[in-house]
Amino acid sequence: MLGKNSGNSSKPPSSDSPFQNNQPSKPKSDRKPGGQPGHQGCTRKPFPKERVTDRQIHLPLKCGECGHSLPKKPGKKDPEPQVQQVVEIPPLKPEIVEHQVEGRYCPSCGKVTWGMLPEEVRGSFGTRLTGFISFLSGRCQMSKRVVQEVLEGLLGVRIALGSLSAKEREVGEALEEAWGKAKTAVQQAAVKNADETGWYLSGDLKWLWIGTTPQVAVFQVQEHRNQEAMKELLGEVPQGMVGSDRFGAYTPIPLEQRQLCWAHFKRDLQGLVDGGEPKGVRIGKGCLGVLQKVFEEWGRYEAGKIGRRGLGRRMETLKARLKRWLKRGREGPPDETGRFCARVMKLYEGYWSFVRVQGVEPTNNLAERDLRTAVLWRKRSYGNRSSEGCRFTERVLTAVQTLRKQKRNVLDYLTEAVAAHRAGRTAPSLLPSA
Repeated sequence: MLGKNSGNSSKPPSSDSPFQNNQPSKPKSDRKPGGQPGHQGCTRKPFPKERVTDRQIHLPLKCGECGHSLPKKPGKKDPEPQVQQVVEIPPLKPEIVEHQVEGRYCPSCGKVTWGMLPEEVRGSFGTRLTGFISFLSGRCQMSKRVVQEVLEGLLGVRIALGSLSAKEREVGEALEEAWGKAKTAVQQAAVKNADETGWYLSGDLKWLWIGTTPQVAVFQVQEHRNQEAMKELLGEVPQGMVGSDRFGAYTPIPLEQRQLCWAHFKRDLQGLVDGGEPKGVRIGKGCLGVLQKVFEEWGRYEAGKIGRRGLGRRMETLKARLKRWLKRGREGPPDETGRFCARVMKLYEGYWSFVRVQGVEPTNNLAERDLRTAVLWRKRSYGNRSSEGCRFTERVLTAVQTLRKQKRNVLDYLTEAVAAHRAGRTAPSLLPSA
């Protein structure tokens, strides 16, 4: 079908033309931009007194009405002062610690013995600066040249591209065990979502996979986009429920353990409608009408307006109605609409797992949202130049996205991970505390 885009197919939004608007047209509103009448504003709260580092007093010297001189000390009739707090960043200067290792000559045996550097001293960059470098790339999705510019412009620290790669390699090594435990946690989770996107190694196409739960996200760069790669991420025999799209790599997962994405389903149906073929338009619109009801009932359930039983009763009716539309689509001579309906019917029960299993959502939005950070980074950095770079990518993305889910400080964690690695210890756990 011509005219495919991210709104009517599985194509990513990044493939859309910048002149193409896939959003449904809405009637123009008469409201002016900005806050509307009755909107509750959000006023910045003042910092507490202990956070104030400097306090300046501005006194009126003369009366603004008659010119009479005014006292410096406040009186009983004077009002409370008006307070305006200004937040400023002082010029940032890195601490530069010079370690001098001295040697001592032994008058007894004639040998020279040297002092020992502290365990955290490795190379020319400290633990927090090393963590900051990986934060700029892994969290802020900066390319190496932009990281260079930030370090020199913000801190006055010059660093070669090769040194940046070396620090990233060190962080990747520091996160190895924490990444492995996070991967095991996702594999053992009762409910998880999975997705994949392209990644590049020296210009060659690879695949960045993600397995994610509400509190842990694991990334892995792999050679292929196939069933073996899926099993490498989720386990040889995947456990629990897995939310995904209809991609064939997930076929080995039993249908009763799958939740197929309704958002992908909706886009495919919109593709039938946009294709313009009369049968496709009729079947597509009929199925989309049912999908609209499915999403409405799910929204009522999430809002607490109906319980699991009510959800189940309503979905049984919609399930039967949607099946009738798909069966109509299969009728007649083989065509694109019929083949699509037949493919959906083979996996039909996998679309309804969210009704019978608590904690399962009807879409794969969780994985797609978590993967978006990596997609933006790929657009800026064009992937990696080495396998060690791929290891850094998958591990730092795992740390960043997992920590964000748990509302933990990313820079502090990366700093602690580097310090632990230099001391011969494992990095702190990425798993949520019990």
